Amino acid sequence: MATDIQPLPPHLSGQLDVLMIDNFDSFTWNLYQQLSLLGANVTVIRNDAISPKQFPLLKLNSLIISPGPGHPQTDSGISRDAINYFKGKVPILGVCMGLECLVDLHGGQIAYAGEIMHGKVSRVRHDNRGCFKDVPQGIESIRYHSLSTQLASLPPELEITSATEESDVIMGVRHKEYTLEAVQYHPESILSKGGDELIANFLKLRGGYWKENPEFRVGDPSLPPFPLENPKPPANYKARMRVH
Repeated sequence: MATDIQPLPPHLSGQLDVLMIDNFDSFTWNLYQQLSLLGANVTVIRNDAISPKQFPLLKLNSLIISPGPGHPQTDSGISRDAINYFKGKVPILGVCMGLECLVDLHGGQIAYAGEIMHGKVSRVRHDNRGCFKDVPQGIESIRYHSLSTQLASLPPELEITSATEESDVIMGVRHKEYTLEAVQYHPESILSKGGDELIANFLKLRGGYWKENPEFRVGDPSLPPFPLENPKPPANYKARMRVH
């Protein structure tokens, strides 16, 4: 039977260690360097380089969705489709735009955060599970975003993993079942502390489910959910609904 699926470019045709989708952002290459220094073999493609129809042809160990400008519904290319296809198959990490893609894909709302946080540092607390396992608390983290996850819209299959100490702006989200995690801040920046530990944890993940990684304690019934102590709704709230 004839097929309209185009073959992959030669550099994508073999077994890939880490595939990173670049959302046209310079921080992608900081993340690439960090991953490489931690021992990963990283292949980078732009978010318009291939079609979702070609996803079944890819063989990869893990997937990363890079930072990027704009809104996930209009500016992330194949990123959301890639998360949707590969979740439950391989570990996935989203950074900044990558978090926004994860939340938007699952029906959550991404809206104006109330302030523009470009190059500003916040202290972040976390749940010490998943990619945050054994990462120090209160880490200084550099932020480059003006959008954020709206708490009231968070779907039940996702959980909050981290937030800023001063105002409880959501800084991390995780899928409760799949090895699918994301952070809003930039762990790859030299101004962020604990970034190497977080990325190293991600590189240790196996398979597509947290149950395959019990040492990371995601879903451990003996542990309480991450508390949001002082959540503040963003000023000038303007929710942007998903376009179906």
